[in-house]
Amino acid sequence: MLRRSGRSTRLNDLFEGELTDQDKLVYVNNVIKGKLLESTTLQQQATNNTKEQFANSPDLKTELLNAIMGALDAHTAMSTQALNSASVQGGLKDILLNHAQLYETLRERAAG
Repeated sequence: MLRRSGRSTRLNDLFEGELTDQDKLVYVNNVIKGKLLESTTLQQQATNNTKEQFANSPDLKTELLNAIMGALDAHTAMSTQALNSASVQGGLKDILLNHAQLYETLRERAAG
């Protein structure tokens, strides 16, 4: 699924357990990548270095660990709030139905 120079890194090979392909894609492409994109240090290094130099940066490893920990904290906090609050659940349902096109997307998938 994800490829790297010369050597293939498959997303399916990275994670174990009851995870869908969508779980894995969202985690890597949206959650972790999104947190890494917030790093001004990494932005500067990407601007001033080749991809190979950037890949070898100790800051990339540090920022990746920070992103993983930040994602865990944020998702745990949001999931806990959602599980413990009917109003949060209602708000999520409203957003999914009225803004995120859940119904329409489900119909398209069923038809396709």
